[in-house]
Amino acid sequence: MPKTKKHSHPTQPSWTGPRPNTDGAKNTSEKRLQGWLCRADAKGVPLGGGESFTENINWRIFRIMAEFVEGFEFLSHLQKEVSVFGSTRVSAGSHDYKMAQDLGFQCGKAGFTIVTGGGPGIMEAANRGASEAGAESVGLDISLPHEQRRNSYIKKAIGFHYFFTRKVMLSASAQAYVFFPGGFGTLDELFEIVTLIQTEKMSTEVPVILIGRAYWEPLLKWVKESLRDENKFISGDDFKILQPVDTVKEAVAIIKKTHTRVL
Repeated sequence: MPKTKKHSHPTQPSWTGPRPNTDGAKNTSEKRLQGWLCRADAKGVPLGGGESFTENINWRIFRIMAEFVEGFEFLSHLQKEVSVFGSTRVSAGSHDYKMAQDLGFQCGKAGFTIVTGGGPGIMEAANRGASEAGAESVGLDISLPHEQRRNSYIKKAIGFHYFFTRKVMLSASAQAYVFFPGGFGTLDELFEIVTLIQTEKMSTEVPVILIGRAYWEPLLKWVKESLRDENKFISGDDFKILQPVDTVKEAVAIIKKTHTRVL
């Protein structure tokens, strides 16, 4: 990883610096905010100028805040969301692609909004099915140097620079999570959501559905035998969070029993 550049801007405020004077607090806070956001000429250029937006940690914080604000605002207009996850490398016409497309279609016909990471593979398939059903087809995509691109079956979309803000949005208000076979990214999203449910930071009534028993069974076997039985790292109830199924019909039946979540 490249080393973070250090910048010295003595006039630039810092969250770790002294508190502003309390006299005339409102006016002082407004001036401080202006100092953060723009030069004295109010043209929106970082104090000190010169470095790019992402090179300055203080400006990065504002970018993160902006992604959260815009993301939650975007989600607030959606209803009955089902978030679908899976590999970007699944090709059109493959078994998993057809399954995800069918899931998107069946959920769309049942009045659900399909939300994906907006890219190719499983995400494209689920968005495609929802679009063919005339339902809301939503993409929360990410800016990557090579792999990611926004698929053409999305009706509403918003882009993110940071993986962690995007992951929060994918999990924020969905009433069901559906996982198709995938790699590190899919597993990362799966275990983050499972942890949130396990620790009751998220409703325990939100199902985590794993489609394709043959793919997930080795992982489930390890979780059951090593994490639960041998080492007692999780409890029996924790294991029940994961709901493996083999068919789209089984998955949709579980989804239809869920309740709308509100941000």
